[in-house]
Amino acid sequence: MSALEWFAHKPLGGGIFWIQERFYESGNRANIWLVRGSQRDVVIDTGLGLRSLPDYLRASGLLEPPEGAGPRPLLAVATHVHFDHSGGLQHFEEVAVHSAEAAALLRGDNYEAVTWLSDREVARPPRPGWRARHFRVPPVRPTRLLQEGDVISLGDRQLTVMHMPGHSRGSICLHDKDRKILFSGDVVYDGSMIDWLPYSRISDYVASCQRLMELVDRGLVEKVLPGHFNIFGAERLYRLASNYISQAGVCHKVSTCAMKSIASVVLRVANSRVTS
Repeated sequence: MSALEWFAHKPLGGGIFWIQERFYESGNRANIWLVRGSQRDVVIDTGLGLRSLPDYLRASGLLEPPEGAGPRPLLAVATHVHFDHSGGLQHFEEVAVHSAEAAALLRGDNYEAVTWLSDREVARPPRPGWRARHFRVPPVRPTRLLQEGDVISLGDRQLTVMHMPGHSRGSICLHDKDRKILFSGDVVYDGSMIDWLPYSRISDYVASCQRLMELVDRGLVEKVLPGHFNIFGAERLYRLASNYISQAGVCHKVSTCAMKSIASVVLRVANSRVTS
């Protein structure tokens, strides 16, 4: 299967494109965002990596420069290293990730990447003989380590890094302040927030949600482009963040601790089988 078959995209206007993996039919299917700038283009999250995303971007004309201009640099930014967001980083020359998860990406740590993929989630295998049990996020050396407050300049637009741990220890959002757009990764999307993975932490998640609510209170976000599911606005962002905080009590912490223990064991067993 070619990259042109594997991916599909939708233009959102303003130099932003929404890309998805057509045949990865799962709630874990991540949104991929291409943001074009006057001097640099950025891909935010990269999917599983079963087909080359850069090949798709070139073949579909999404990287065509303006007439008379040369090609622009292309940077892939991972909002975190979970497998559904980082598997495609291997196909990019320039890769950025928060420093807290850089070591996991470099060693190809599929426990921290929470790699969990089944054949039934992939409607059409990317190549003959492919099996989900062999899927791994390969080691990738980041070319840029991100920290809170860093700015990724695209020329005519700037994306500010917001370190928002909780879902994972290196989770980030990218904030386009001028356009009031938040690329939220898995920090928040229109669904249940997952805080029971090996490197999740409820207290960090509460603090991150408080920051999200502050962005809304200050009028700094009007549109959220999340890591999964559909785009939503400021009012929904505030509600999702405030609901998480209100539910993060003792009972939630106890049940989450139990779920985290189970998830940890399952992930270690599953990934040991892949490497054995």
